[in-house]
Amino acid sequence: MRDRENTKSLPRGIALIRDPQLNKSCAFSEAERQQLGLTGLVPEGIDSEEAQVLRLLGDLERKPTALERHIFLGCLQNNDETLFYRLLRADLARFLPLVYTPTVGEACLQFSHITRPPRGLYVSINRKGHVRELLRNWPLRDVRFIVVTSGERILGLGDLGANGMGIPIGKLALYTACGGVPPHLTMPVMMDCGTNNETLLDDPLYLGLRRKRPSAAEMDEFVDEFVEAVCEEFPRCCIQFEDWGRADAFRLLARYRERVCCFNDDTQGSGAAALAGILSGLRITGGKLAEQTFLFLGAGQAAIGIAELIARAAAAEGLSLDEARARSWMFNRSGLIQAARTDLADFQKPYAHRHEPLDSFVATVEAIRPTAIIGASTVAGAFNRQVIEAMARINRRPIIFALSNPTSRAECTAQQAYTWSQGRAVFASGSPFAPVEFEGRRFTPGQCNNMYIFPAMGLAVYATRARRVTNEMFVAAARAVAELVTSEHLEAGLLYPPLGEILQTEIHVAGRVAALIFARGLAGAAQPADLRSFIESHVYVPRYRSLV
Repeated sequence: MRDRENTKSLPRGIALIRDPQLNKSCAFSEAERQQLGLTGLVPEGIDSEEAQVLRLLGDLERKPTALERHIFLGCLQNNDETLFYRLLRADLARFLPLVYTPTVGEACLQFSHITRPPRGLYVSINRKGHVRELLRNWPLRDVRFIVVTSGERILGLGDLGANGMGIPIGKLALYTACGGVPPHLTMPVMMDCGTNNETLLDDPLYLGLRRKRPSAAEMDEFVDEFVEAVCEEFPRCCIQFEDWGRADAFRLLARYRERVCCFNDDTQGSGAAALAGILSGLRITGGKLAEQTFLFLGAGQAAIGIAELIARAAAAEGLSLDEARARSWMFNRSGLIQAARTDLADFQKPYAHRHEPLDSFVATVEAIRPTAIIGASTVAGAFNRQVIEAMARINRRPIIFALSNPTSRAECTAQQAYTWSQGRAVFASGSPFAPVEFEGRRFTPGQCNNMYIFPAMGLAVYATRARRVTNEMFVAAARAVAELVTSEHLEAGLLYPPLGEILQTEIHVAGRVAALIFARGLAGAAQPADLRSFIESHVYVPRYRSLV
């Protein structure tokens, strides 16, 4: 909340109502109405918090589609931030799919066709040389977290250009709703560098820059200016890179990770979320992480990020990092990634092992005999009946993770995984699926979603004032998530803590990450005697404060 010493520094009347951080909708007290020029601008009735939430729930029920509910919630966020987060916290399991995946995917596709107030900061490459001036236009001076995208690889939907702004907005809403990071410390950013999507360039309503994307060299120069300007304007800020093009994602993370507090959610966050599910799944299948064989469908930033986090966790069980990487195989549109291929990017080469070429995924399953298959391909239905039945022949309890987002891009559905494996699959997906009934058993599919990781990372960084974010911190986060999965959860097929408990999950995970930050000497804050209480003291509570 803004720091205001007295009512003289507050906006008054309609300006106050239009300030989303201070607005109380119809819950202003009589004294506030009298002293702040609100009399007559709001109805006579004074709402309780309970009445506000009840009215909103009724409004939402009357919206016929998930997209319309998403738009409604976005308008609420722009109008009354406190009420928005209070509503989300009232039933996180219900609202998270509306605020973020899967609904945010459709919202991004329609972004330029939806009328609503602008939110976030648009940094156009046309403004190169003036990025610091743009940052100074942001109304708040203490920014701790930026989620920034180029819009080039939005979920599994591809290059959406400036329409991708829905992703930083949604991610930062989860920072607050799930992780308790105060919303006024966050800033969504779209680095608008154009788009190669011809459909968008031909769309008369498209709101982004109408040009093709720049070269890597020009992009690097632009991002350098942005990162330098952020460090100067917001020196305590952590930058989360989100949904960048595949090549940019790895290059930029390598460029900045050792000198700026930053991370890439699509590699490190996805890796930690999947690792958490794998660790939970191994309590069902048995065996150590270092003994497993993983086959990925897809070899982009998500797949490589997951494989790398798995390898680093497996190395802690006695393998060298190279030996751990040798336990993961990749298959992309050109077939099995193996050492003889000449079309590989540098980041894929550690996972190019010696093997004969294979161009069929099911044949690769039969040859590699993985204990787990992990889908990060955005190819809907790629885990077909042949693939899942092959996994079920090879493994008593096959691990099947269909992680592509949104739901329409999932490699298989939960129903297919359980049915084709005769109820033996250990399953997780990137977007939510409803519970599945099979031969008298009810399975609750786990949602392998980065929301278990990045909000907790944000809370830990915020509380400790961490100077860097490391892969070790993500491994710690994954182990902390898995710690909270009970035997009862596993019996139902659930590999992650229930979404309804996600705030307490994030606090627990943040505590584990914070302990590591202090242990590695990366904290800017003094280490407290009671770490749990220290973390909880930093959690944002959506509560109106008295203005008079």
